[in-house]
Amino acid sequence: MTIPDSYLAYANRRYGMDHDRYDWSMLPQRKPVVWPNGARVALWVIPALEWFPLDMKGVPFKPPGAMQTAYPDLRHYTLRDYGNRVGIFRVMQALDRHGIRASVAVNAAVAARYPTLLQECTRRHWEVIANGQDMDHLHHAGLDPEVERKIISDTLALLRKASGQAVRGWLSPAKSESAATLDLLAAAGVDYVCDWVNDDMPYAMRTQSGALHALPHPVDIDDYTILVQNHHTEDDFRDQLCDQFDLLYKESETQGGRIMAVSLHPWVIGQPYRIKALEDALQHIMGHSGVWAATGSEILDAWSAGQS
Repeated sequence: MTIPDSYLAYANRRYGMDHDRYDWSMLPQRKPVVWPNGARVALWVIPALEWFPLDMKGVPFKPPGAMQTAYPDLRHYTLRDYGNRVGIFRVMQALDRHGIRASVAVNAAVAARYPTLLQECTRRHWEVIANGQDMDHLHHAGLDPEVERKIISDTLALLRKASGQAVRGWLSPAKSESAATLDLLAAAGVDYVCDWVNDDMPYAMRTQSGALHALPHPVDIDDYTILVQNHHTEDDFRDQLCDQFDLLYKESETQGGRIMAVSLHPWVIGQPYRIKALEDALQHIMGHSGVWAATGSEILDAWSAGQS
């Protein structure tokens, strides 16, 4: 059978990317980044305050952490809620001990249901990142653009009012996006997104409303992936965070500044038998010179200043 010529016809066939959201770029060929005060690694800690509805629809798929059993799945619902009631405060204590200000990813539903919890975050001068409406409202191709626009607008309005912050960052629930998500976020005044996991450093993305930036928010090094999904031990989690940092720190000696992003779910790492793994990893990281504990917005601003 002969393949027709039309089979190979593809409008975006080119060297590099098959879309124009950003340019093809290899990290070793980019301009080295210089962090404030000559820091070698920017430490970016991102706890997530999530709300999983008890009657989740799971459209178009169930996000990580979703309800598992028949309604009402109180076993998993209450475990997720443990993070907002108990676990987050252990995370706060661990970060306070080292003077680390986090960028906390917050579902709008959490800010509405637990306003005092958000106040505990802002009292610590943590940055608030929008984490969508809740964990059952995913952004996807089947979502009407006007419906998605309203979800984004309502989420940002609630979080901006509740936090008193500009809310410059966005993490989509389950990192899921539609083709319109980036354009809608930029139009709503968002400066950076945490959904793309294809780099170690920030990079600019094109939208209909100008530039938006991607910041490296990895999924393979977070507590849920390592401890729940991969069934590794708490010692494994600690060691993997330390190994991640050690290599980035070594690279920074000759290749410019790096970012060590730590994604946390308080219902996972905030358990009494797990929190020490985080505390030990932070002790290792902060025991090195040239570590700059910063928020996502601070990292983006420092990176942007050095790109001109």
